[in-house]
Amino acid sequence: MTPWLTITRGEAPLLVSLPHTGTDLAGLDSRLVSSWLGRRDCDWWIDKLYDFAPALGATIVHTAISRTVIDVNRDPSGVSLYPGQATTTLCPTDTFDGDPLYRAGEPTEQEIARRRETWFDPYHAALAGELARLRARHPAVVLYDCHSIRSVLPRLFDGELPVFNLGTNDGKSTAPELEALVAGRLAKSGQSWIVNGRFKGGYITRHHGNPANGVHALQMELSCRGYMREPEGKGQPENWPADYDPAYAAPIRRQLTEILEAARDWAAGTKPETLETQS
Repeated sequence: MTPWLTITRGEAPLLVSLPHTGTDLAGLDSRLVSSWLGRRDCDWWIDKLYDFAPALGATIVHTAISRTVIDVNRDPSGVSLYPGQATTTLCPTDTFDGDPLYRAGEPTEQEIARRRETWFDPYHAALAGELARLRARHPAVVLYDCHSIRSVLPRLFDGELPVFNLGTNDGKSTAPELEALVAGRLAKSGQSWIVNGRFKGGYITRHHGNPANGVHALQMELSCRGYMREPEGKGQPENWPADYDPAYAAPIRRQLTEILEAARDWAAGTKPETLETQS
């Protein structure tokens, strides 16, 4: 185990991935325009929001490395997950708003390869290893990938994003029954929601999701306003990130608990013959 990679093992058929809550810039501070800018696109407080997951028996895989260093939810081949739409790269050189991250000396191909070997590959090896461990115990396992993003980002999408954005790679990464089950919970949440809208699931969902082999991957992208007092605009060092307020986050936390419980129980009740039918 390495200090930046944390695995908390559970025995339920549920793996929770936390790929974007890290704030460790791995010594890049002096090369960046600012350390604050290097951390602005972090999925702030998502690790706190989901800290109930171990009590559900879930396994948690978490990286402390910032997505500015390397984004473990991007295709390492460089293929865009959203062709024709703005997005950031494996080792981003700008923010979601298009602000340059580096003062000078953007990462070379050799440096990108080193970052991939040091942080990207071990994170995905951890996911694969834990999925294999759980799959050996259960006929089906749910991989739930946790994300958040600012509600308004004109460079990435028009208008205001729904609070809940469920991605299943257009139904390819999970069984339709599980997608419908989670969508049903979202419909009852009282919040705005969408399935496979602007965010259909990143590399984690698309690479590890394999319903025919009993691995069902979901990405949940939350708009920040759903669980924190989100300031208008880009936010500034004095107001971003907003503080985590457990009372403010409590309603969505209850809804997320119900979603993870439903996904876990669905996987636990899945019979091997059901998987054979899907394949």
